[in-house]
Amino acid sequence: MRPISYLLAGALLLSGTTAFAQWIWLDRDGHKVFSDRAPPPEVPLKNVLKQPGVAATPAAPATPPAAADAPADAATTAAKAANGGNAGGPLDKAVEERKKKAAADEAEKKRADEARVAQQKAANCAQAQQAKANLDSGMRIAQVNANGERVILDDAARQAEIDRAQASINANCQ
Repeated sequence: MRPISYLLAGALLLSGTTAFAQWIWLDRDGHKVFSDRAPPPEVPLKNVLKQPGVAATPAAPATPPAAADAPADAATTAAKAANGGNAGGPLDKAVEERKKKAAADEAEKKRADEARVAQQKAANCAQAQQAKANLDSGMRIAQVNANGERVILDDAARQAEIDRAQASINANCQ
């Protein structure tokens, strides 16, 4: 009975090995993050320390920068040639596609916001022009004061309203 329980315990331990983290990267604060999912698109590729199917990146050698540049360029060129021009293989392509999609989504959101702001400015412009035309027509205009009473605008109040409408036209009609 005892060998069976050891065998069962060993099988349970080995079945959990697939759940180990396969991705390791550094977050904004420099902390290591271990995950079974790819890092978010805002994490630069230089901060990805390990990814599935790729050996872990070794620590940087303690050589001067000028001496380290030539071997790194040669290694990068060799890796690109081996992978058909892509140093990271298909995973880098997926990451680049996600980044492009995120950038396109961000640009689309920005365009939609700009269109909404432009539409609101156009509506404000039309409303201000209509108000100024009403004020310039010379018709009697009434407003409601703080007490809820209807008050006819005198010349000073009419001029203040005309100035306010003109300021709105200057701000929104360009």
